[in-house]
Amino acid sequence: MKVGFIGLGNMASAIIGGMLEKGLMAPADLLGADKSEAAAERAKDKFGIKAGTDNIAVAKEAEILFLAVKPVFLSEVIEEIRREVPPRTLVVSIVAGRDLKYLKEAFDRPDLKLVRCMPNTPALVLEGCTGISAGEEVSEEDLNQVLKLVQSFGRASVVPERLMDVVVAVSGSSPAYVFMFIEAMADAAVAGGMPRQQAYEFAAQAVLGSAKMVLETGMHPGQLKDMVCSPGGTTIEAVKVLEEMGLRAAVMDAMEACMEKSRNM
Repeated sequence: MKVGFIGLGNMASAIIGGMLEKGLMAPADLLGADKSEAAAERAKDKFGIKAGTDNIAVAKEAEILFLAVKPVFLSEVIEEIRREVPPRTLVVSIVAGRDLKYLKEAFDRPDLKLVRCMPNTPALVLEGCTGISAGEEVSEEDLNQVLKLVQSFGRASVVPERLMDVVVAVSGSSPAYVFMFIEAMADAAVAGGMPRQQAYEFAAQAVLGSAKMVLETGMHPGQLKDMVCSPGGTTIEAVKVLEEMGLRAAVMDAMEACMEKSRNM
């Protein structure tokens, strides 16, 4: 099976790296194209795959074709390749803000099977979280095939497409919120006298460990929070300040703004 990529930026590199690391694909089975010769050369050198600048060549050869370009370039790319994609090719878009209806109308090819994915940047360290929605033409076998590939760089779940804007807010964009939280904690630690690099390490590891506890214990986040808050202790004082400053409401408002932007892209 040949898996192709149009667009060889960070997300495509994360997907390719995950597939190769998990042994799901061999370099000879992967091919890619990017309008930037430098990006194509980087992919070729790093992964040993066939890569160049010819989108049509990749579209013709791939049995599963990942579209990994920026939203502004998607219509141009689809117009270029839509007549060249072989019948029953499985087309997987990871382009933000472009739904299945858009893809179906842009390709105007009823023989194509279309899947929409929303990964996030932690895929670069094989800890991604991806939402997947499939078009009507996609079989359960096709969907499982995509899931297997996407799970090579983290967790993945099938969601109804009406929830994809929520996926954008809760996982696609949320690493930025978490990075801001880590940076703020580190700044406070530096203000308290800790060297900056050590502060980043402490803050980041605390977030990593906390997230792992949620995923692996199955306990409610509120329960886990309560476990840290000893009566009359330091943690409950910090939690009180966060509540007074409206942390929860700020996060919820930010995510609502993110969803609205995604809906209107």
